Amino acid sequence: MIFVLRRKITENLMKWKANPKRHPLLVTGARQVGKTYSIEDFAAKNYESYIYINFEKSPSLRKIFNGDLDMETLIMNITARFSETKIVPGKTLLVLDEIQSCPNARTAMKSFSGDPRFDVIATGSLLGLNQSEVSLYPTGYEEYMEMYSLDFEEFLWALGIGADIISSVSTKLNLKEPLDPFILETFEGYFRQYMAVGGMPGVVDDFIVNKDFGRVRAIQKNIIRSYEDDISKYAKGVVRTRAKECLYSIPDQLGRRFRYNEVTGVHGARRSMYDGGIEWLIGAGVVFKSYKITEPTPPLTYNRDMALFKLFLHDVGLLVCMMESDTVSMLLEGSPLVNWGKVAESAVACEIVRKQIEPMYFEDKNLEVDFVTVIERDVVMTEVKSGNNKMSKSLDSVMSRKIGHIRGVKLERSNVITDHTGVEHYPLFAAAFIFPDDSGYKL
Repeated sequence: MIFVLRRKITENLMKWKANPKRHPLLVTGARQVGKTYSIEDFAAKNYESYIYINFEKSPSLRKIFNGDLDMETLIMNITARFSETKIVPGKTLLVLDEIQSCPNARTAMKSFSGDPRFDVIATGSLLGLNQSEVSLYPTGYEEYMEMYSLDFEEFLWALGIGADIISSVSTKLNLKEPLDPFILETFEGYFRQYMAVGGMPGVVDDFIVNKDFGRVRAIQKNIIRSYEDDISKYAKGVVRTRAKECLYSIPDQLGRRFRYNEVTGVHGARRSMYDGGIEWLIGAGVVFKSYKITEPTPPLTYNRDMALFKLFLHDVGLLVCMMESDTVSMLLEGSPLVNWGKVAESAVACEIVRKQIEPMYFEDKNLEVDFVTVIERDVVMTEVKSGNNKMSKSLDSVMSRKIGHIRGVKLERSNVITDHTGVEHYPLFAAAFIFPDDSGYKL
């Protein structure tokens, strides 16, 4: 049995469709995060007809985009191949799946823009890897959405948690009000489950049905192997080896600046040796960076040190799968033996990036703050801790500088409280609710 997972991108797709000036839409994201399923479900429910082309599974269909790419030629080629599908102008959707495998189709997005006969949605998992093969990018003629695996709120929906309960928890957190102890304990349990399961739709589907973490781990391993297969198939030369080495070094380097000489333990390893592998993984949507900033003042991007960064896997469940097999049981039990700090920081990083907020961190001598963001002109300094120690030396030191409007936030295993220094303390799962969601499609 496969559950129909509710995804936030569906609402964004509806907003895109409602815009009379919409351009063809490009939905990006790592493999197996649910792009194809969500778009096909959207197409079936919102269009009289739709045409689905997967350029990887049906490479012969790339021929549709050979030769001239003017609209009349494209319409003729498409209708000739899909003669059984009724084309209803303005009510037909063309879905171009894995468009990176057909560079000419990417170029053709410009031709589709403004034509009333088709709406067009394309998806891409490896778009950052074949840029040189696209003869002409449709700059200004396409729109973008990034899709990730399920965030914590979507995971709660999958568990069947009522919207009223989730809304009540979110409201209290944003009002800085303590949660009922039972609700707090229950949601902490859900969040531990989420860190172990992650948000890959195939994994969540199976977990909802079977509640078997052995099966969860097996599916996660298969996903990681599929990423290895992609690297072997698409990466070129030495990048193929470097990308795999960087991928498997992530669990060991979590929570601190990425060090090139710790990827394989080679003394004197240089940035030039591994940058190609890291950029490949970023282009495939498998990892993302959190850059160090030199000063916690806006605009934060102005203060980025582009040479120093942390590296995170795009799904916390896949990260846990890459750790020892008993990590899951200790995580679910809340055992102090498991390295909660690494897992929790990764989970929070994933929540932040799903809201289209660029994760950044601050480091100065012996001080380090895990995440720095801006919320309503306030610089928000966030520490992630595995326990419930209310001391926040780094936050206290930074806030004492009185640089602009700074909020100190500490995510930990505790209820909501604001201490005497003004630092706001929240449970770890609050990361899904207290940061503003900037991922919504803008009309």
